Amino acid sequence: MKIICTQENLKKAIFNCERVVAKKNTLPILNNILFETDNGGLRLSATNLEIGVSSKIGAKIEKEGKITIPAKVISNFINNLLSEDNISLEVVDNKLKIKSSKNKAIIMGIPADDFPLIPIKKNDHLLEISADKLKKALSSVLSAVALNESRQELTGINFIFNEEEISLAATDSFRLAEFKIKATEFTLNNEIYNNFIKENNNIIVPSNTIIELNRIISNDFNEKIKITIEESQIFFEIDGIKIVSRLIDGKYPDYKQIIPKEYKTKIIGDKSIIQNAIKLSSIFSSNNSSEITLKIDQENKKIFMLSANSETGENSTEVNFEITGVSQEIVFNSKYLLDGVNIISSSKIAILSNTELTPVAIKEVNEKTNEISEELIYIVMPVKN
Repeated sequence: MKIICTQENLKKAIFNCERVVAKKNTLPILNNILFETDNGGLRLSATNLEIGVSSKIGAKIEKEGKITIPAKVISNFINNLLSEDNISLEVVDNKLKIKSSKNKAIIMGIPADDFPLIPIKKNDHLLEISADKLKKALSSVLSAVALNESRQELTGINFIFNEEEISLAATDSFRLAEFKIKATEFTLNNEIYNNFIKENNNIIVPSNTIIELNRIISNDFNEKIKITIEESQIFFEIDGIKIVSRLIDGKYPDYKQIIPKEYKTKIIGDKSIIQNAIKLSSIFSSNNSSEITLKIDQENKKIFMLSANSETGENSTEVNFEITGVSQEIVFNSKYLLDGVNIISSSKIAILSNTELTPVAIKEVNEKTNEISEELIYIVMPVKN
């Protein structure tokens, strides 16, 4: 193999692949990135046998070929090069010779013959969705994914597909996040999509896959992402980048039944104000339970965030929010409450509740109409104090 490409393109392709590389693996080749010529370009691929990523870039091909190179070594070298225009890559005797205008390097490689095959989709995509909408949806639910692997299904994100919308949800049993993408916001491959939702419209995607996808979708992506699901695998494709992942085998809990249909009390105000109040109160909360109290005083039209700790002291922060409904006094885990506030992208936020023991909802507020949005809901369970 002998090719010429730009440093910028090579750097991006390595970035897309390197995090998928297995960290501690008995198979040395899984620590490597596969470099191979592909239809007039250069394709880089990596896998840990659960997630596979490939990224194709433009290149001048002087000689076809392929090799695998240690991800850590090639990443560190390319990232530390001073700004260069073009880089020459040549494979000689299982070594990758790298040459730029001012630098030369030789990196020991492993023949590509033993590199695992990354699955390729057999059918056309189910749907296309804008990168920024998918990124917002994924970012909104990731914080609620369970870290404990005792219930494997809760370590992923649940996708529910139907004709009207796609719902993405995550829960660790203490909180729940759900984001809905309306049908008007994605493009369907109608025949394939309709057949799919008749057979199985409910899948669970591992959170590690979602984290990598979110990392790869940069803010300057204006293109749409193609999504394909087949044979217990999900495929994402955007701008020459392909991601394939296994799906989690299991049944996701029927989380929709815990979302209240209506609320007795709602408060609306600036997100930054409640954010600051939670952070201040958490300083004085108990180290073990991180408990803080939201006190809604309807009679005096005041809201407070309270906390106390016998070792550090106590705190009371008045929160200037609008109140509708009855007085409430609800105890929260400060981290879970703050996580819910943090995912809200609007400048105003709504907190809705019924009693001190029932689920509390956090939602966005439309900044133009001042109406509560139904696109995102974050449910947090109060602490039963």
